[in-house]
Amino acid sequence: QAQLVESGGGLVQPGGSLRLSCAASNRAFRSHSMAWFRQAPGKEREFVAGISANGVFADYADSVKGRFTISRDNAENMMAMQMRSLKPGDTGVYYCASRRGDLAALTAPSYELWGQGTQVTVSS
Repeated sequence: QAQLVESGGGLVQPGGSLRLSCAASNRAFRSHSMAWFRQAPGKEREFVAGISANGVFADYADSVKGRFTISRDNAENMMAMQMRSLKPGDTGVYYCASRRGDLAALTAPSYELWGQGTQVTVSS
């Protein structure tokens, strides 16, 4: 059964860094675009960053541009996101998602498969 598994969340102080990883269960994900979404308590799930199937094209939410970097390694069936200069507003559960198709989409309903999420808390 296809699945995505996130790791790397945790508690970090404002200004700190974290690296999230998403492991895909099989090679089929090499033809899927992928993305990170996050959800804070009481808020809707929001797009954070997306990457094309070949890893060439990336999109970012305005709130994270210049601070977050998404990447993928298709040989290892992995996707990652390096997060720097973290702010309390970045706190939430971060989800990895995939969809058939070359290019990432910005809306959650466009994605077919989701991981279980990993908590990121930015607090002093």
